[in-house]
Amino acid sequence: MLYNISNKDPKNEREINELVGKPFSLIDNIKKGGIGSPKLFITRCSQEIYNLLHVNNTVKFCNIELRPKGIIIGFQSRLDIYALVIPYYKLVVFKPGDSITFHIDHHYISIDCSKNSKGVQKFIDKMELEKEKNIPLSPLDTY
Repeated sequence: MLYNISNKDPKNEREINELVGKPFSLIDNIKKGGIGSPKLFITRCSQEIYNLLHVNNTVKFCNIELRPKGIIIGFQSRLDIYALVIPYYKLVVFKPGDSITFHIDHHYISIDCSKNSKGVQKFIDKMELEKEKNIPLSPLDTY
């Protein structure tokens, strides 16, 4: 789901918290070694996100925040801040070459991970570990 989070809207905040859970506490943040990604350069994205990002000609960056039940990919367009909210059960990650692509339904964002590869890879590993912890096993996995 794509949200404009520039203004504090209790309805949007409630929907985001229902989808991906409330933010980690400070203690949990410290235990996990941080819950935010380094600055990530956007290389490709879906049409709706492209239309938001290309209203000005600046370099496009995003960051990712871990939540208990998903991730939030945040990016800025002019003065507005947008959040692509992805629950773990809908998150699909592809790693072609030097990029990583995050998919949910008809939205996707592809980032370049060649510049800060150690920091990005460490964060992606942490995200995948959280995803494994939070996705229930399928009944077919028990056989």
